[in-house]
Amino acid sequence: MSEPIVLEPLDRLFAEELLAHEPEPRPEALRRAAEAVSAWRRLGHTCIPLSELEGVTAEALRQTRCVGRPGDFTPLILDDAGRLYLRRYHAYETQTAAAIRQRLRQHPSCDQAILAEGLRKFFSADPVSDQARAARTAVERAFCVITGGPGTGKTHTIAVVLALLHAQFPVGHPPRIALAAPTGKAAARMKESIQRMVDTNPAFAGLGALLPREATTIHRLLGVIPNAPDFRHNADHPLPVDVVILDEASMTDLALMARLILSLPAQARLILLGDRDQLAAVEAGNVLGDLCGRGLHPLPAAPIATHIVALRKNYRFEEGSGIHRISQQVNAGDDTAVLASLGERSTDFGATLLPRGDQLRSALRARGLPEFRELLADRDPMKVLSRLNDFRLLCALRTGPFGVVQVNTLLESLLDEAGLIDARQPHYPGRPIIITRNDYQLGLFNGDTGILLPDPANPEGGLRVWFPDEAGGVRSFNPGRLPAHETVFAMTVHKSQGSEFRRVLFLLPDRPAPVLTRELIYTGLTRARDHVELWYEAATLRTAIRQQVERTSGLRDALWAGNDTDEE
Repeated sequence: MSEPIVLEPLDRLFAEELLAHEPEPRPEALRRAAEAVSAWRRLGHTCIPLSELEGVTAEALRQTRCVGRPGDFTPLILDDAGRLYLRRYHAYETQTAAAIRQRLRQHPSCDQAILAEGLRKFFSADPVSDQARAARTAVERAFCVITGGPGTGKTHTIAVVLALLHAQFPVGHPPRIALAAPTGKAAARMKESIQRMVDTNPAFAGLGALLPREATTIHRLLGVIPNAPDFRHNADHPLPVDVVILDEASMTDLALMARLILSLPAQARLILLGDRDQLAAVEAGNVLGDLCGRGLHPLPAAPIATHIVALRKNYRFEEGSGIHRISQQVNAGDDTAVLASLGERSTDFGATLLPRGDQLRSALRARGLPEFRELLADRDPMKVLSRLNDFRLLCALRTGPFGVVQVNTLLESLLDEAGLIDARQPHYPGRPIIITRNDYQLGLFNGDTGILLPDPANPEGGLRVWFPDEAGGVRSFNPGRLPAHETVFAMTVHKSQGSEFRRVLFLLPDRPAPVLTRELIYTGLTRARDHVELWYEAATLRTAIRQQVERTSGLRDALWAGNDTDEE
């Protein structure tokens, strides 16, 4: 990979802490390795190959006190493949791999006659479809991954799975099913989508009363202990569930996935949903990509292969959809086809050359003010929160002239100039905000979005900040109680994961950047359900499509290339 290693003070401090335990003379190989493994973890890798550290050998590291082999209680672990880990990340990885391999060998109780009857009911028109295969796999196996892009029927498939699972359990003893997602907004969207599917499709008559009352975040499911790194549920105190269905699995980092898997009872099914082509988690690891064998061509005949189903047929986008065509071209890394497609007409996609920096304000005035005017005129919290999903302005970067910080500043200035807000106030009616730090006591998490509005029941009581709750309603807080947050007329593509908007305006910067990758472009384009408008600079877009996210780990090898035995 030969990724440049940019060190921060924390990386150097970590290396100094390790070197303090070594006798003189301090080994320079250990210093370089410790700094690098710390820096690479910040970049999302769970380990660093020694091949990336010129002049650092396994022999030199193994002579130090701080580097051990798998199973050793040392700060750093060097495995036989030459991958160097922080010890806790090696533990997360090996525990996750072992727990999944164990589930691959399990065969949950399944009445095949009842299953066949249910599959005929839901898939009589297409009994060999990807959805039918995914539903069967989820019921028959203790571990299942269902991956597919927007519109490929993941929600419909899971509604079917819920119905099929209920049919497998005795009357009066329904399965204990937990619906979960990495963020509150993704959890709420999951529950809402399933509920809408059940309510509008006659095939699911009666299932609504059997659905879990809510979907929840992984943190809330595991049980947060205030001011502690551990959760209430773990291997010694497992979750009281028969099935866990985790949506938006691509957003789940290795550490959190390990804790979720280890908290499951031995007999529980685990079903993961997600889009393997989306951006990886913000924290270290690319678990869904590793599980799906991303980067392996062709995929080997490993036991995990029969537990993964890719949904390929798109039911949302019509023939000729620009969003679908271009997002697939981006996924394929075909920058020439993408640039050629930008000029083609379609009802759901538009592209415009990026305005110069000095023209951005006027461009946003023309494009953004009409979108926000109606939003800011309403005072009903539920309606306004719903309208926040009608239109979203997405930026690829956080900083820079086309980054989200600058764009939000320009939008607030324009809205103030138009008399729609009073930007002189830190809190004003209609201000959309996004949480940037978890607060477990309030149940507010990084990425949750809300709106400042008066309380309709007490208009004179001052502003409240309103958030959607996981049961489909709203909850509010005094602005002074909120954890760290910021204005969110525009948000980064990373923050938009787990969300869906009717219309999207997607701004790329005017020059390439390391975080600009095909996964980011794909994720931004596919946040739109009805229409996306891309503001782009051709060379930047071309470079981004050619650049792919690569995260180093040993999880993929352990599940796809390793043998089917657990490590001692």
